[in-house]
Amino acid sequence: MADVDTMMWEARAADGCLGELLDWADTELVPWLQQRPDVTRYELYSAADRLVVIVRFDQGTTALPDAPAALLARPAHQWPFRRLGGGPPASSL
Repeated sequence: MADVDTMMWEARAADGCLGELLDWADTELVPWLQQRPDVTRYELYSAADRLVVIVRFDQGTTALPDAPAALLARPAHQWPFRRLGGGPPASSL
């Protein structure tokens, strides 16, 4: 895909391992993202059994590191996207 600049990474935690997966993200993944000069923004989200990371790069994308297999119900999925734009930030009430 031409002009991709965003990577979405999604991992489903093994039963009872979401906390450990979030710890891995905090101690391994976030520092990896912070040291990369091509990363302009990243966001992490969690749900009942999942961790989702969205990373915006200057241009192009790079695959994110693998989480430890013992923490995962299945291998993480990664999808490259092309950012089309965004709306204004939500106003506070």
